[in-house]
Amino acid sequence: MSERESMPYDVVIVGAGPAGLAAAIRLKQRAAETGAELAVCVLEKGSEVGAHILSGAVIDPKALDELLPDWREQGCPLAETPVTENHHWVLSKTGKRSIPEFSLPPFMHNDGCYTGSLGNLCRWLAEQAEALGVEIFPGFAAAEILFDEAGAVKGVATGDMGVARDGTHKPDYQPGLELHARYTLFAEGVRGHLSKELMRLFDLRRDCDPQVYGIGIKELWDVAPDQHVPGRVIHTQGWPLSETRGSNGGGFLYHQANGQVALGYVTWLNYTNPHLSPFHEMQRWKTHPAIAEILKGGKRVSYGARAINDGGFQSVPKLVFPGGALVGCSAGFLNVPRIKGTHTAMKTGMMAADAAFDAVQADRRGDELAAYPQAYEASWVYEELRKVRNVVPMVKKYGDLIGSGLSGATMWMEHWGMKMPFTMHHHPDHESLWRKDQVPKIDYPKPDGVLTFDRLSSVFLSNTNHEEDQPVHLTLKDPDVPIAHNLPLYDEPAQRYCPAGVYEVVGEDTGDPKFVINAQNCVHCKTCDIKDPTQNIHWVVPEGGGGPNYPNM
Repeated sequence: MSERESMPYDVVIVGAGPAGLAAAIRLKQRAAETGAELAVCVLEKGSEVGAHILSGAVIDPKALDELLPDWREQGCPLAETPVTENHHWVLSKTGKRSIPEFSLPPFMHNDGCYTGSLGNLCRWLAEQAEALGVEIFPGFAAAEILFDEAGAVKGVATGDMGVARDGTHKPDYQPGLELHARYTLFAEGVRGHLSKELMRLFDLRRDCDPQVYGIGIKELWDVAPDQHVPGRVIHTQGWPLSETRGSNGGGFLYHQANGQVALGYVTWLNYTNPHLSPFHEMQRWKTHPAIAEILKGGKRVSYGARAINDGGFQSVPKLVFPGGALVGCSAGFLNVPRIKGTHTAMKTGMMAADAAFDAVQADRRGDELAAYPQAYEASWVYEELRKVRNVVPMVKKYGDLIGSGLSGATMWMEHWGMKMPFTMHHHPDHESLWRKDQVPKIDYPKPDGVLTFDRLSSVFLSNTNHEEDQPVHLTLKDPDVPIAHNLPLYDEPAQRYCPAGVYEVVGEDTGDPKFVINAQNCVHCKTCDIKDPTQNIHWVVPEGGGGPNYPNM
């Protein structure tokens, strides 16, 4: 067995998204301010920074203003497209009704926000971090948590490279690398596989609600010039999910730079009908006359999918454990009503960085960074999430019409200083499915190849690639469950909730069904890890550099 080499750092950060990069920058800023030496590295499983980053995105620059006040003058790509218009549509099958902006409390408005590629913002943030001396290692997936003798986290190890599917070592085999740290910050994004393990090991979810999720499916289109209005932001609710009982979600269209529109559809993963396909709901949404008109004459140029945290305030776990902390979407700070999480992710990364820096300067190691949750509870992130904590559960419980009205009223009351005396709670998404015989099948139309598409041609646009001769990273705790349990009860919903065609059941027509995992198609959205009804699918990292390569998402 090959010995793994190790490298020592003061702080190791897992994930080069907005939270991880903001933490890295803040650490180095603090070091420069005090003249301290501080070794910081960031691991990124994508082939480059931004390769796995996907978001709408309309971004509130509040945290970026705190971190890098002159970002607008420093060539940051986000500055290209400030938001100029806001529209909220409630869709019926063929019509729409606009919700006036004045009906929403001021903290829901997009004044001062920007729309653009979150991936490109992260690429720019990585340049700022490296200029400060941060070491960034793209293409290296953190695969294992390392612990010291007392049980505290002491770093992570990257995955071995060159391992064949059968577990044998190929000629180019290289063992993983251990990165040791005084403190390790986990910024893996939604449903990070190491963060999930940390929550289990340290019981971090003991005093909070289960996290709940949505699956966001996004496309980037070059649109006709007469349909493009830079800075126009459109959100929709209602159709098509309004036709399927027990489901909620909504769409977005953001007019960004260079004649492009980023559009997508989010399906909340508490849906009850196992026949529902979030991918096909997104394709169906594009056929609405108001959406199709914007895309007429345009061309789809990119595709991707990613789970998002919907739990908000009541689902935030304990943030710290001996030797490290959870930041950004690893913990779940998305403000769902605002459809924004970049600013909260960055701010939590910065608060954790402050706590880690102070601990290192005090010559501490491996204890809990208590200053981080204390800072969170005193921060604008905490207050922002607290105000909207009942919105998602109200809409889920009472439906779009009544739920939206009730949640709107609670937000206005919060705005007027009337703090709601109650908090509604969440239930795990994987427990929500009804049996296949209790609900109607859904007949999705065939794609036309112009406005609507199939999953495999979509995955092709995501530039997804995995070395085929490697261990399958979509593991089953019990390989019999898909056919013996999920197929008879739920018609094996993995065939439909996966937006990349990873899971298939073949051989049903011959009476010999088999569950097939096409792991090479995986876009790392994590939906299977979340929605599988028996929690039988366990997502682990493939070789570093595998997965999608989003150029501008």
